[in-house]
Amino acid sequence: MLELTKRLLAAADGSAGPVVLLSVLEAGPRPLAAGSRLLVERSGARSGSLGDAELDEAAAAYAVAAIPRHAAETIYVARGGGAKVELTPRTVAGATSIYLEVVEHRPVFLIVGAGHIGRCLARLASFLDFHVAIVDDREEFADPEIVPEADEVICEDFEVALDRFPIHANTAIVMVTRGHRQDELSLRRCLGRGAGYLGMIGSKRRTGAVLAHLRDEGFDPEELAKVRTPIGLDIGAETPEEIAISILAEVIMLRHGGTGRAMYHRPPAPRLAK
Repeated sequence: MLELTKRLLAAADGSAGPVVLLSVLEAGPRPLAAGSRLLVERSGARSGSLGDAELDEAAAAYAVAAIPRHAAETIYVARGGGAKVELTPRTVAGATSIYLEVVEHRPVFLIVGAGHIGRCLARLASFLDFHVAIVDDREEFADPEIVPEADEVICEDFEVALDRFPIHANTAIVMVTRGHRQDELSLRRCLGRGAGYLGMIGSKRRTGAVLAHLRDEGFDPEELAKVRTPIGLDIGAETPEEIAISILAEVIMLRHGGTGRAMYHRPPAPRLAK
């Protein structure tokens, strides 16, 4: 139990990679003890147990696949073909239920450019509990007093600051600088460094020209294809605040494997008997 707790703390403070914690909520028809816990590493290695070897095996495979989604969800045990254990996030009445959570360091939201949109992004990302860092090369913009929501305000040349900034799979980077040149220089420093999200603001024409330029210079086409640009979801955003919502919505959608489709639904009207 002590080792399990130490591993969870290491994942949470960033001194070790993410880990998945699974806990039995309701035993259902299986002879399990509520509160039993299983810890699953990215490699699939396990410690602890839910109380059933077959269930541990299925849960470990499910957990590894949940890491890229940064999942926190209740899953249910069902029986598939040939009585094989299957796990599903869809509610199964009376079934064994397990709470799954990916435990990891607080996600980082790196904003390149502290103009109107950058400051709106900082406020919204802070509200969503990201660790917010904002970079600008102008002292009058990179000022903690005007971006109080940011955990880090960096006043430095964009290229120098980005070269030093630690980037990993739990980092979202958004380029909203004051101009085409600064965006391109910044993008060069971020490509191929494994960011979970990399986006650049601008029109299709402008951003397409940047990507074509970098492609012609020999940058990896697969890395360039990962850049989200034009940035954000199409919600008709016009103001800096609305644009920030559009961008964060896309970050959340990709982070958790969403679709971006409207969830509006109405059941079909009942057919009248003849």
